[in-house]
Amino acid sequence: MNELLKREISLLPNKPGCYQMFDKDNNIIYVGKAKNLKKRVSQYFLRPQNGKTFSMVQSVDHFETIITKTEKEALILEMNLIKKHTPRYNILLMDDKHYPYIAISKRNEHPYLSISRNTNNKNFEYFGPYPSSSSCYQTIGIIDKLFKLRKCKTIPTKPCLYYHMHQCFGPCINKVSKETYDNEIKNISSFLNGNNKEIISNLNNLFDESMSNLDFEKAKEYKELLDSIKIINEKQQVEFLDNIDRDLIGFSTREGYVGIVFFIYRKGKLLSKRKFVYEIVDDLNEFVGNIILQYYENNIIPKEIDVFNKDLKNYISTFNDNLNVVYVTKGKVFDSSITIIDNAKEALDEHFLTARLEDNKLELLEKLGSILNIKTPFYIELFDNSHLNGTNAIGASIAFVNGEPYKKLYRKYNIESTVKNDDLSSMKEVLTRRYKRLKEENLKFPDLIILDGGENQLKIGLEVLKELGIHIDICALFKDNNHRTTGLLDENFNKIDIKNEKSLFFFLTRMQDEVHRFAISTHIKKRTKDMFKSIFDDVKGIGKVKKENLIKRYPTLKDLSTATLEELMQIIPKEAAKILLEKIKKLS
Repeated sequence: MNELLKREISLLPNKPGCYQMFDKDNNIIYVGKAKNLKKRVSQYFLRPQNGKTFSMVQSVDHFETIITKTEKEALILEMNLIKKHTPRYNILLMDDKHYPYIAISKRNEHPYLSISRNTNNKNFEYFGPYPSSSSCYQTIGIIDKLFKLRKCKTIPTKPCLYYHMHQCFGPCINKVSKETYDNEIKNISSFLNGNNKEIISNLNNLFDESMSNLDFEKAKEYKELLDSIKIINEKQQVEFLDNIDRDLIGFSTREGYVGIVFFIYRKGKLLSKRKFVYEIVDDLNEFVGNIILQYYENNIIPKEIDVFNKDLKNYISTFNDNLNVVYVTKGKVFDSSITIIDNAKEALDEHFLTARLEDNKLELLEKLGSILNIKTPFYIELFDNSHLNGTNAIGASIAFVNGEPYKKLYRKYNIESTVKNDDLSSMKEVLTRRYKRLKEENLKFPDLIILDGGENQLKIGLEVLKELGIHIDICALFKDNNHRTTGLLDENFNKIDIKNEKSLFFFLTRMQDEVHRFAISTHIKKRTKDMFKSIFDDVKGIGKVKKENLIKRYPTLKDLSTATLEELMQIIPKEAAKILLEKIKKLS
């Protein structure tokens, strides 16, 4: 930290406001808000940072502050400054897209249907949003067959095919009353709001009548319409009977990133899903809360916004009185929390899996060899263990050849050690069994072994190789205090930070994911869900339903050990989450 920064920090007031971080070229690279400027800004420079925050802090040359009366004023100012300057380290929903709506013109003499990606024109009534334009067009296609609004953008001088097919009132040749149109719009609105039982009943009667009259061509049309409506109903699988417009929001974290998912319900029906993945900067709840607040600046605000984390609810409500944020702890909406959190986890998995897939894997292997000072490791083996409080312990090894998983070399091991919850003992057993066999059968050794457990596992790996009298290059991944992978330990225990080597970081993370997935899938086959009983039973606030939800979301103790307090608070009360994390810590 340079002298200018030290001086600026010493002069900071203990008041709310905004701060702007500048680089050496006087560009604003980050804008933030704080309840206490002195406390917040000094944290960047006095605490160890990781990932994106570390990179940002390294780039700061000086900063400026703007004092406000309240933190709420500071948030409004922060958003305005971000919009104005678009700093490179701030989260902007640049990939945010406006989903399509079906719009019905209300003030036109001859109303019609159209597709719109905004809802600003008060001359239209809007329905949606829909997940895609194709689903919008599909729905309009059905409405066009069922109702008689005009289909032409400009009214022609003579009737078109739709009129002759009895799918249009024909305003080109007929005088159509406002009452007739109002009634038709009312019926269309009812249909779009999911009230289609009467239409289905009428179509079924018409289908039966056509069949009785042997009018098979007409019967086929009715059958196709019935099938189309059935498809629409099936796509809206999750439904709440209260018919409320609501958004459900959940999040999941991993390796310094957060996945946030919005489930969008209109009239009680699930219409679409939005997902965002960002590298975390600052406090998690504030970070997620700011993204949600920013989201609703550009999207329709529903009657109700449901979240499963009380602190997140309080944060959002503090800064926007127009948002009806509800902290959900039970009922049918709460039952959806695990699905939403799983979707957030899936968004993260997809991000880590697909990020940098275009990178040249051989070049990355060369880079890995270079930073470890070894030959290029074209054949890599990785190891992981999985158990639940010492039960059903297994070990797993996987292989990557030329940067791709090679499943013929995947292996699983039932742990025979008497101390099955000792990860180091289990790792020693698995490594010994693996490489003793390769040595005895004169099989090919890998170019590199990667272990997941930092310094302790690296010591075990080196010990096993020495005892077997073989040499294989070996390294270990190490994590920070928040269980986020940060870098590599070479066999001399030198730490190599890879957080800013994004291509290599994601490449190794995909390998790490694969061995973890293989270990867990093998372990799950060996255990039943009631093995979690001893962990959850004496924690107040964790009943049968919440226990089942925890098991669904965190199928192993290893998964559970990576959960943050904020994540758990989406499923169980805060105090229960704290007690559970303490129990897990003691078991680790």
